[in-house]
Amino acid sequence: MNSLMRQGAVGALLLAVAITLAPIHSWAQNSAEGSRKVVSRIAPAYPPIARTMNIRGIVKIDVLVAPNGTVKSMEIKGGHPILAQAAQSAIIRWKWEPAAHETTELLEVKFNPEQ
Repeated sequence: MNSLMRQGAVGALLLAVAITLAPIHSWAQNSAEGSRKVVSRIAPAYPPIARTMNIRGIVKIDVLVAPNGTVKSMEIKGGHPILAQAAQSAIIRWKWEPAAHETTELLEVKFNPEQ
């Protein structure tokens, strides 16, 4: 197999993985919020390598929010690993309104390199 065919095969494989792990949607800073209101939201930085590779999609994250409104823990539920890391880096700095107990919030962070 010559190198041009090999590069094409690798590119097609990367594209297939990206499409499988990160469905195509427009990038936005919104999320599907749970029961608590977000009072401070940090926009995720679009990773330069993701832009170069034209990776786009949605990252789904379950966030355990402490009673004081800070992030206690997160679990990635779906999305491309490069985008997931960018989403986590932003969400760790988010703040929710205080509540009497911990809550779990399901977030969807959308990425699109064209916007």
